Amino acid sequence: MSVAAPGHIWIDAAGVAWIDQTNIKVIEVALERLAHGSSVEEIVEQHDGLLTMGQVHAALAHYYDYSETFDAVIRMQLQRADRLRAECLSSPSRKKLAQLGP
Repeated sequence: MSVAAPGHIWIDAAGVAWIDQTNIKVIEVALERLAHGSSVEEIVEQHDGLLTMGQVHAALAHYYDYSETFDAVIRMQLQRADRLRAECLSSPSRKKLAQLGP
């Protein structure tokens, strides 16, 4: 069951926040702001007209309202990416290629 949140945001059954009438998650917009310092206008432009200024403002407001939860998810995703990268770097195939030289 999904839950409607006021102002362009809805929460799906898994607790993921989405921007209305898009397939864009709130966390994706928040990451654009956090990682790249993108302005609202830049985020709208980067999404080729799929987002309105109101939707981006609502997504960022939702992120700031629940930043502790979002930040925890972001940390978990980064830890997972680091772990997977480390596993790839130490894979048998990679070691074999390293032994072959440049």
